[in-house]
Amino acid sequence: MTGRDCQAADSQLDLFRADYALRERISARARNLRIEVRSDREVVLVYPRWVPRAEALAFLHSREAWVRDKLAELEVRAPVPARARWDGTDEILFGGQLVPVCIEPATLRQIQVRLEPEVVTVFAPPATCREPARLERALRHALMRRAQTLARQLLDAEAARLGVRWHALLVRDPRTQWGSCGPDGTISLSWRLVMAPAAAFRYVVVHELCHRVHMDHSPRFWALVERQMPDFEVHKRWLNEHGPRLLHYLPPRRRA
Repeated sequence: MTGRDCQAADSQLDLFRADYALRERISARARNLRIEVRSDREVVLVYPRWVPRAEALAFLHSREAWVRDKLAELEVRAPVPARARWDGTDEILFGGQLVPVCIEPATLRQIQVRLEPEVVTVFAPPATCREPARLERALRHALMRRAQTLARQLLDAEAARLGVRWHALLVRDPRTQWGSCGPDGTISLSWRLVMAPAAAFRYVVVHELCHRVHMDHSPRFWALVERQMPDFEVHKRWLNEHGPRLLHYLPPRRRA
């Protein structure tokens, strides 16, 4: 998902597209030209309706060096995915807050995970406490189940408010988008949204459900998103700024 996207840049920007995804956004609120550089190697060119497109593209060309510097800076700042240590020092984002991950030996046959706003506790048989792969898998599955439960609740509530229907829910772990909506009403969401603030999770759900009315990112689409969630820009910005942190935790293990 991106901003109020118009068409992709034309052929004169092939050089830009080779290094990052470029989107244009014509804004009724903007007073000046501006460039937004996102952590997922996306660059958004924002310009007021009264500014000719050619002038906006020329402005982007004039700022090419700055854009590349910002992309390089964000790449350096992006956290490198790391494995949990399972030594009592691990933390994870949950509901937008950084909380400790505690492991508790227990007389259980299977690992159980308790998710609370202040702490995430993993109860595991003593022998399993020395098996990081199994502990990570159990924690990831618990977070995915919570994400699925919250997503269904949000989809039902927001679909009713919007007056649309959704067909099916897929909770996955995509690396490039938080959600998508298929033509048949199938909604796909990233389980990592459970790590984000509740309002950011809701924004993604609202965004995808609005595609049940407008299957594009036209001004009509964004007007509908704003009608359903007037402060959506705040939560979209949170995901743009903190998205890499969500991808930092519990990275998928590579298959041998």
